[in-house]
Amino acid sequence: MSELQVVTQTGEALRRHLDDIARLRIQVFRDWPYLYEGDPDYERRYLQTYIDTPDAMVAICFDGERVVGASTALPLAHETEEIRRPFARVDDTLYLGESVLDPACRGRGIGLAFFEHREAHAAKLGLRHCVFCAVQRDPGDPRRPPDYVPLDAFWRKRGYAPIDGCTTTLSWRELGEAGESPKPMQFWRKTLGA
Repeated sequence: MSELQVVTQTGEALRRHLDDIARLRIQVFRDWPYLYEGDPDYERRYLQTYIDTPDAMVAICFDGERVVGASTALPLAHETEEIRRPFARVDDTLYLGESVLDPACRGRGIGLAFFEHREAHAAKLGLRHCVFCAVQRDPGDPRRPPDYVPLDAFWRKRGYAPIDGCTTTLSWRELGEAGESPKPMQFWRKTLGA
């Protein structure tokens, strides 16, 4: 097996990797629980945010020169209204966006490295909290694979916990849908240094 390397990149340094990250997002989020019907043009516009936003970052996982994973973050104050709305204060928090990793590279500590890189970025910016949100699905949904293991235990081991009553709704087009539909999202938080 080759050596995987995770590197934090910001601003214009990200531009040459946008198509690779977009491809991975479409590939990974097509699976349960997101069931995302990806659109490369939307992905490029979405990922441009991480080039344009001050203090945004992407931890990129490389297998040699090939991009095999990515994990995004930006200050909560720069996030969309749907993400900011549940919080009374947004100036002390880093919002952890999505993490995607090629299935062939899983089980090698990259998920942990993604959290370490993003938490280090939050500390560098002097931010006190890290938050993210995860889609909530009906456990009885017939589309749920029988071998699916939720990431809750992994997140808790990293020190994250769901924030009681702190939710939002995000919309995307699911596989088989003609258009976007709203999905319930639960926020999780970690206080750094706690």
